[in-house]
Order: sequence, then structure tokens, then C-alpha cells
Amino acid sequence: MAEKEKKAFNFIVPGGEANAGPPIGPALGPLALNVMQVVKKINDLTADYKGMKVPVSVEVYSDKTFNVVVKLPPTSALILKEIGLQKGSAKAGTEWAGNISFDSVVKIAKSKYDNTSAKTLKGAIKMIVGTCASLGIKVENKTPEEVLAEINSGAFDTKVS
Repeated sequence: MAEKEKKAFNFIVPGGEANAGPPIGPALGPLALNVMQVVKKINDLTADYKGMKVPVSVEVYSDKTFNVVVKLPPTSALILKEIGLQKGSAKAGTEWAGNISFDSVVKIAKSKYDNTSAKTLKGAIKMIVGTCASLGIKVENKTPEEVLAEINSGAFDTKVS
């Protein structure tokens, strides 16, 4: 049995709010695909990311079937969503925009782990804390630098499992 031919299209869509307009409609319309079916599937799969830009890949096969693959939003967007902010500090390092719990950092690290270059969960957590630093977000009401020092000293080892 021959393998179906596949074309892949990558889009950045607003979570749960994609529509048949650009960029999706013009890209998929010429393939005689039911674009509204694709949009509905994208919206169903990205509903949890409402208010965030979400990368998705639509794989279209020669028999007019399709598959939607949702990729995780950027780490910064996950951090901001977790604490309910639209954006970080304009003066990160000197002015703080918010605070995130260490448990939330671990949750984000676990969700992003497979998409990072980190060799361990602890390494992924350090990457998330680093992103908090660039956003001007404190972790457990401490600066990201303080938290990184505590992680390195083993203070959070019981939570990193």
C-alpha cells in the first residue's frame, strides 16, 4: 500500500479563535479542503490557550484528509498566562511585573521539557526561571537570580522530581 502524499502548513493562530481568513483560508482553500472543518479542529485543540498566539501545523494528505498538530506557545506566553498578565516589565531586573510560584514554574517546565535542549527537568526549570528574569517576573517573591542560586544549592530538589 502506497503512503499518502502529505503537505504541511504552519500557522500562528490566536488560541481558540482561528478563522477561515488569512493565513489559513488562502493557504488551504486551493486544496479543495473543507477549511471550516480545519478551523473548527484548530479551535478545539487550542481552546486552552485562549488569548495566546499558538503555533499549529496542518498536515493535508492527497485523499483530502488532514491532521492538526498543536505546538506549545512560547515559554514567555505560558508564564504570563499562568500569572494573568498581558506583558512583562519594560525594565526587567529593576522593575517587577509580577510573581509566579515555583510550582507553576515546574508545571511549565514539565510541559515544555520535550521541546527544550535541557538534559534534566532541573535544567528545564532553570530555563523557565531565566525567562522569568527577562520578563521581570519574581519567583516565590524572590528575584530569578536568587531562585537560581537556591536551585543550584539543592533547595528545591524535593519539588524537582
